[in-house]
Amino acid sequence: MKEQARLKVMMEDGIALRRHIASVMAPLVFQAIDLCEASLRHGGKLFFCGNGGSAADAQHLATELLVRLRSRVERPSWPAIALTLDPAALTAGGNDYGFDEVFARPLSGLGRQGDVLFGITTSGRSPNVIKALQVARDMGIGTIGFLGGDGGAAAALCDVALIVPSSETARIQETHIALGHAILELLEDRLIAQ
Repeated sequence: MKEQARLKVMMEDGIALRRHIASVMAPLVFQAIDLCEASLRHGGKLFFCGNGGSAADAQHLATELLVRLRSRVERPSWPAIALTLDPAALTAGGNDYGFDEVFARPLSGLGRQGDVLFGITTSGRSPNVIKALQVARDMGIGTIGFLGGDGGAAAALCDVALIVPSSETARIQETHIALGHAILELLEDRLIAQ
């Protein structure tokens, strides 16, 4: 019975966070979509970075754009890069410049003004995500944060800070992926409408 009650709390917490996003954070979600749409329509790219589970989310979301989000929607591949994908670049960057630079260094070479970077960090305090957001700002790359808690230091570096108001890493990550899917699906709808 105790486990059943715990399961119910976990599911209800996730539902409450999604409801918060759909009602309170909707204007920010649409700002993020606007930023991505403008970038892609003008030949830009979308970049994603994060650590651990957030690295997997970065890869997942980039793949939805590169390959396919919805099986019933046939459309071109769109330029999206997960800065977490290349183990050689990650380990070389970590070795040569330090772990804080593992996303910033490749972004500085691949990114261009008008691109967009999604920085994903459940605490808002991941030094390598913060460094990448700073480099993006310096280069004129738009910044979207998938953050948690109070947003941490990353929030101030984001053009759009989507902060999941929770301290539970699992609930934050679940909400980030739901939020990512919603943004990409609405973005896809806009881009294929014309």
